[in-house]
Amino acid sequence: MPITRRQFVARSIVAAGAAALPLAARAAEVEIAPAGVREDMGILVAAYRAMHPGLDRYLGGDRFAALAEGATARLLREGARLEDMYLALARLTAAVRCGHSYPNPVNQSAVVQRALLDRRDRVPFSFRWVGERMIVVRPLTDTALVAPGESIAAIDGVPVAELRRRLLPLGRADGSNDAKRLALMEVDGADRFSSFDVYRPMISAARGDGTVVLERSGRRIQVPAMSEAERSALSTTNEEDGGWRFALRDGVGLLTMPTWALYDSAWDWQGFLDRTFASLSEDGARGLVIDLRRNEGGMDIGLAILTRLIDAPLALPPRDRLVRYRRAPDALRPFLDTWDPSFADWGDAARPMTARPGFYRLERGEADSEVVQPIGPRFAGKVAVLVGPVCSSATFQFAEQVKASGCATLVGEPTGGNRRGINGGAFFFLRLPGSGLEVDLPLIGEFPREPRPDAGVEPDVTVRQGAEDIAAGRDRALERALALVRA
Repeated sequence: MPITRRQFVARSIVAAGAAALPLAARAAEVEIAPAGVREDMGILVAAYRAMHPGLDRYLGGDRFAALAEGATARLLREGARLEDMYLALARLTAAVRCGHSYPNPVNQSAVVQRALLDRRDRVPFSFRWVGERMIVVRPLTDTALVAPGESIAAIDGVPVAELRRRLLPLGRADGSNDAKRLALMEVDGADRFSSFDVYRPMISAARGDGTVVLERSGRRIQVPAMSEAERSALSTTNEEDGGWRFALRDGVGLLTMPTWALYDSAWDWQGFLDRTFASLSEDGARGLVIDLRRNEGGMDIGLAILTRLIDAPLALPPRDRLVRYRRAPDALRPFLDTWDPSFADWGDAARPMTARPGFYRLERGEADSEVVQPIGPRFAGKVAVLVGPVCSSATFQFAEQVKASGCATLVGEPTGGNRRGINGGAFFFLRLPGSGLEVDLPLIGEFPREPRPDAGVEPDVTVRQGAEDIAAGRDRALERALALVRA
């Protein structure tokens, strides 16, 4: 029985954890030997140049190598603790401008997770960036500490504008889509290892005494910090069903889907969609709102939804699915983990492209130009899809498909992802021996055949949430979407 990506990652973390670093308790302070720094950077450059399909989309392999050389020199000059190496890898991979290229905290060994990520330094509230202001959405511990809608001026003595400036170059996003980078640097209280939680203590010298000092409303307060375990305990998302929820009220359905990352779930999500659309038809619903705003992506579930919203075959815009190699270089094999060994050798499924030297067209898994066929009775009511900058992989692609087909109205904020194409589909987990750190390496690049802008998908109706909306607990985008489908 084949294992899935999530199962493989979990097993690899357990296996690697015991051997990756010798001093788990103080591993964050362990200096990585100069030879280990050079080895890791050399492996990273070799792997990305040989196999990353999007390296030349914005940056170019020579530029990536030069940036890696500069990062190596700084680490050797200033010292390379584990934390320093992690930040260097984050900054370097972020320069590729690919939303799937980064030292993924979920894929780190158990030792690395304990050393870098299991510290009591999390802020005790969720927040959003509204313009350049950090606005509290809700307190996560003592409700008296901060209030929804309140503006935080500084954390541990660092002004939030300065925090924002330091954090953005570490954000993984496609192309020039800074809205996604900024969304990553928010805290919603549910995500495990949010980027803000991971990077803030590294770039702003967190206190280390289990407290956080906040400046707001003209005064300073010292509050207890949270641990990653305490954060995770607050999650309301069921890992099996992805937190999917459907409710039908006053003739309008609301389908909330926080994630499509259901790779190894035994939950019957297809059956859930069948029952949902049957319920809409049986109850004579006149409208449907699909909320994807906190959904980064996962499986290609959007196509299954599209089949229920169209009444004739829908041709999706043609694009090329390209890889940079037919067979992974032998020298790199010892450092490559994945859940599907066939990724190491595409064989005849990878056909050389004369129009793009150095690329292979991947003729496996999906056709270059898909036609979506309608399934079952079409839902004939009005449909609105709530989107935002978090939508950056499969949900970005779904937003593109909805926009092109006109089968629903996009409401909210511009998506993440990029209309010039994104990378993903298959991955290697690149495990670097000198530091014990892991870096995600996407293997399949999608390239549109026509020129596209360097941007996400613009909604049909733009609605932005303000600080006053947060303070009042008002969801203005949802209100607008419900009004549209009821009209």
